Amino acid sequence: MARLNLNSLQKMKADNNKIAMLTAYDASFSYALEQAGVDVILVGDSLGMVIQGQESTLPVTVDNMVYHTANVVRGCEQVFVIADLPFMSYANADQAISNAARLMAEGGAQMVKLEGGAVIADTIKQLTSRGIPVCAHLGLLPQSVHRLGGYRVQGRDDVSAQQLIDDAQTLQDAGADILVLECVPAALAQQITQQLDIPVIGIGAGNDCDGQVLVIYDMLGLTPGKRPRFSHDFLADTGSIPAAISRYVDDVKSGAFPTQDQQY
Repeated sequence: MARLNLNSLQKMKADNNKIAMLTAYDASFSYALEQAGVDVILVGDSLGMVIQGQESTLPVTVDNMVYHTANVVRGCEQVFVIADLPFMSYANADQAISNAARLMAEGGAQMVKLEGGAVIADTIKQLTSRGIPVCAHLGLLPQSVHRLGGYRVQGRDDVSAQQLIDDAQTLQDAGADILVLECVPAALAQQITQQLDIPVIGIGAGNDCDGQVLVIYDMLGLTPGKRPRFSHDFLADTGSIPAAISRYVDDVKSGAFPTQDQQY
């Protein structure tokens, strides 16, 4: 059976079928996610923190991302795979094209993800015009954590909320095929989801997005220190990793996750 594709994800949005996404960084978890019915795997630069033990995602390299993406792709056959372009690997369009090509040609990714608002619109145009699908990322931007002053909810006031709305439309117009919204108020995420034609995936963005994504270790309760408010320990509920992933998929699809307590 062929891998899920963008047309399939667009149809899921149109049909109000929730998209279940999780991160993975190796073949074993990739296989487990596919068996549990996950639609999309994100090979996130979050690997810098959960795999490498870094304080942030900033030290992750393109070589790291190519290596882990290739491992994930080898572990699954049907899941749609997105890979993060890491910090400063898309500072200009030529650099973005070169590094995205590596993630797709060497790593086997079907799409690359970039963080940022209208400032990266031209880069997205350059990528998509060359046949490279793009997932945009707005809200809390982990690669900009120092500029943002920490891991904080974004879009709480009218000005910043309107900026997110405008950025989302600009990125879609530039050619982005999917948007991830991280740590924004649920009402704002709902407005953006309804406004856009492309699928919107939430993480800490409420229950009205077209789908949800979590870091796999967060939803298994393996987070060092305090688990993010928007996450949930599915392993504690089920007792096994395969059952935990299946429960996550079921709860995303049914709308049971996230709850009111897991949004802003």
